[in-house]
Amino acid sequence: MRQLATLLLFAVFYIPAFAQDSIPTATETIKEDHKSFTDDDAATLPWHARRFRLMVGTFFPINNTTVKVAGNNGNIATEIDLEDDLGFQDNTTSFYANVMWRASKRSRFELEYFYLNRESSKTLEKEITFNDHTYPVNASVNAHFNTTITRFAYGYAILCKPKYEVGLLIGSHVMFIDLGMGLSTNVGSVGVSDKFKVTAPLPDLGIWSEVVITRKLGLYVNANYLSAKVDNIDGQILSYNVSLLYNVFQNLSLTAGYSGLDIDVEITKKRVNGSFDWGYNGPSLAVTYTFGNHIKFRK
Repeated sequence: MRQLATLLLFAVFYIPAFAQDSIPTATETIKEDHKSFTDDDAATLPWHARRFRLMVGTFFPINNTTVKVAGNNGNIATEIDLEDDLGFQDNTTSFYANVMWRASKRSRFELEYFYLNRESSKTLEKEITFNDHTYPVNASVNAHFNTTITRFAYGYAILCKPKYEVGLLIGSHVMFIDLGMGLSTNVGSVGVSDKFKVTAPLPDLGIWSEVVITRKLGLYVNANYLSAKVDNIDGQILSYNVSLLYNVFQNLSLTAGYSGLDIDVEITKKRVNGSFDWGYNGPSLAVTYTFGNHIKFRK
């Protein structure tokens, strides 16, 4: 995943550098009209460079999750692969939403929301110690892993042209984690269950690029990374996104993208310690609506 993120960082600067040469060629190929696609055309597109953007869509991630939670009874916690050990599905479907406000030509603010609720039932093939209890082999257990992520970011455009922009990002992913498991039969102890809930703020830094390819097509790329310790949470985060926008009618567009996230978090609390290594990647589809005044560019 880090190699992919490196390629994305390269693409952020490579694509705009050649945008002026490649855009006319793409326009001639599609033959949308007989005149050349100018900066003036790009600056007045109904879907591009508007003050506000609202995006709502569906995400289809493939998950890989490892957790380890130790209680205060001195037992050594088991490292649990949620997909292999507890029967969680790799492929899932989720909802996400994104709102962007362009405060000025160079400054933008983004707020993103994503949630993923997962449940499983399985007969254990190995002994698992989770929090304060040990679940024996052949025990039937029910488990859940519910995660909500909110992301807030401020972006500043270093390069700001009608057909392309390149900028820096600073923000934070805030994770709300709810993990639990319990016996579904009376193997072992009746009524045994454990839960672990935590809120983990993870700051990050990144870069982004936005390119107008033709009158109907736009490309957006971003990548974020940071490793930091905040209070009792020590975390590392890597995220990336590549999205292709197709304008359907005036301010309404469809967006197809591919996103990934890798989070490694260690949490120390008064009565329990936990670690999460959660990664996902997959395609997404969204409806995008832009509105408000156009941003004024300098050519």
